Amino acid sequence: MANIRSAIKRNRQNKKRREHNRVFRGQARTYIKQVDEAINAGDSKQAEASVTLAISALDRAASKGIIHKNNAARRKSAVMRKLTAMKK
Repeated sequence: MANIRSAIKRNRQNKKRREHNRVFRGQARTYIKQVDEAINAGDSKQAEASVTLAISALDRAASKGIIHKNNAARRKSAVMRKLTAMKK
C-alpha cells in the first residue's frame, strides 16, 4: 500500500483509467467473438455486420490509446481473413 500522497493519488487515477479502458477493450473482444460465432454458424450476413462493428470498436479503442494502433490493425486483419475464408 502506498504511503506517499502522490502515489496514493496515482493509484486512484490508475484504477479509474483501468475501469474506463476496460469497457472499450471488452467491447472489441465481444464483437470479435460475435464474428467468430457467425462464421462458425455459416451466417455470412451476420458475419459481415459483426465485422463492421468489430472494426469500429477496434478503431475506437486504438484512437483512445487503449490498444496500440498496430494491435488494432493486426486484429482487424485477422477478422477480415476469417471472413474472406468463409466466403470462399
